[in-house]
Amino acid sequence: MDFEQILDKIRPDTHKTLAVAAAEDDVVLQAVCEAHRRGIATPVLCGDIEKIKSLAEQMGVDISPFELLPTKSNAESARAAVDLVRAGAADALMKGMLQTADLLRAVLDKEHGLRSGEVLSHVSILHSPVLRRMLLLTDAAMVPYPDLKTKIGILKNAVAAARGMGIACPRVAPLAAVEVVNPNMQATIDAALLTVMNRRGQISGCTVDGPLAMDLALSPDAVTHKGIESEVAGRADILLFHNIEAANSALKTFTIAGECLFGGVVMGASAPIVLTSRSDSEQSKLYSIACAVSICGAQ
Repeated sequence: MDFEQILDKIRPDTHKTLAVAAAEDDVVLQAVCEAHRRGIATPVLCGDIEKIKSLAEQMGVDISPFELLPTKSNAESARAAVDLVRAGAADALMKGMLQTADLLRAVLDKEHGLRSGEVLSHVSILHSPVLRRMLLLTDAAMVPYPDLKTKIGILKNAVAAARGMGIACPRVAPLAAVEVVNPNMQATIDAALLTVMNRRGQISGCTVDGPLAMDLALSPDAVTHKGIESEVAGRADILLFHNIEAANSALKTFTIAGECLFGGVVMGASAPIVLTSRSDSEQSKLYSIACAVSICGAQ
């Protein structure tokens, strides 16, 4: 599918409102204006209003339909955007031209944030031109070295994201270097335990099978050659990594060498959070917005 078809497929059923923290960025403004034009979401722009208006004028984009909320600093902008979501005036939150730490500080505020009691984790939502389908990868940006308990939370967040994207019962592959349990490799032990927990109903709404090596998770040919019998192998929807180095390296390989379309969403708060790099393209930010607002209500 081309980009237009992908956006049409994940377009939310109902129009959503997006609170944008520190919106004074040309790529962010271009992405939110395009999201509004396509009927995906209407932004509320928080930040330095004069800079936002000046940028919009230079870019030739019309922001007159949008609410503008003036703030004096990035920290204030983050709080204002979070407050909108907390009050129900916005359905999702988006990071603009500010540091991730500044945004998450407002999100995690005990009294005024968006805490839900769940693990906060990053879900990368890819569309692969090779596989010709969607693929979710976690966690490449938030949780460095999750233990088993944290992996359960990360897995549940990814399942909620997948279900919000229209995958009713996602297939989850907890990854390792091998597909057998090795007492000396913690990734294989955690994967086996997650599999058993899923089969006993402790983790629901998905099918988990692991440990699986990457080739077995994605390649039907590898499954056939190795003689593996699995409901997940060869067609995994979610790749659950053992640590952030492996996940981040894989994500960059998918996007650069595999030319995958990439969107980033943080799950586990009371609303999805569009969290992309400040250097990401307009297309990536627009795709992330579409993913996040489609996920609204799935958590």
